[in-house]
Amino acid sequence: MLPLMRFFIVLFCFNCGDFVTRAAESGPLVIVGGGGTPLAVRQLFVKLAGGKTARIAVLPQASSRKDRGQSSVKMFSELGAKVFIVELKNQKTARAQLDEATAIWFPGGSQAALFDALEKATLVKPIRVRHARGLPIGGTSAGAAVMSAVMIPAMPEKPGLRTGNTPTTLGLGLVPGLIIDQHFIARRRMNRLLSAVLDHPEHIGVGIGEATAIIVRGNHFTVMGKNSVIVIDPRAAKLDKPEKGNLLSATGLRLHVLKAGQEFLFGGKK
Repeated sequence: MLPLMRFFIVLFCFNCGDFVTRAAESGPLVIVGGGGTPLAVRQLFVKLAGGKTARIAVLPQASSRKDRGQSSVKMFSELGAKVFIVELKNQKTARAQLDEATAIWFPGGSQAALFDALEKATLVKPIRVRHARGLPIGGTSAGAAVMSAVMIPAMPEKPGLRTGNTPTTLGLGLVPGLIIDQHFIARRRMNRLLSAVLDHPEHIGVGIGEATAIIVRGNHFTVMGKNSVIVIDPRAAKLDKPEKGNLLSATGLRLHVLKAGQEFLFGGKK
């Protein structure tokens, strides 16, 4: 009876809540606001990717430059990682390269172009699945914005806090509770992020300064880098719901200004 008892104990442990939580934990995200990736952030990403055994796949489709992705290859190769660019002309080859990778990196450019390229290559779902199973993913500028479920692809045609004024579209949804904006301080993007958050109040807006990153683990993130991260939290706010084109309004919005070393919890318990 003792061996049988041990068998049932093992089965119980493999079905306990802690095991399921750990097995289903998404990979960490390294989200950089553009304007250069600090050395400490680069080092952390290589460490998350496996250190000396890291194999980082660079997907540079946000850019149309002939040398796209090469600066990312150089950046991580100098830290000892194996780095390779994934082109999407051959979907089977691209999928095999992603299956080999221990991390994915998205450089800058146009987040709309990047998402469209991934969608046409039928790689959006595989990337989401691998991240959900623990794969670390990072990106800068457009590579940061694409991680949102609600993605800001461009500036509004006219400034203003009106319903529907900030264009939004579908992103990868790797951090579904956040709307990510980049180059936030330098390019004065407060209005567009605030407008997007008021249009989508189930999401928290996160504006990341240049040479600055948030490191997302589960339901919280930590700030690294030289500049600020602005958080617009509408969870306790009272919002008006005007028709499209009319002025937005809200009371009780919470605004956080974070710097390196500070954390923010955006859902549940740590």
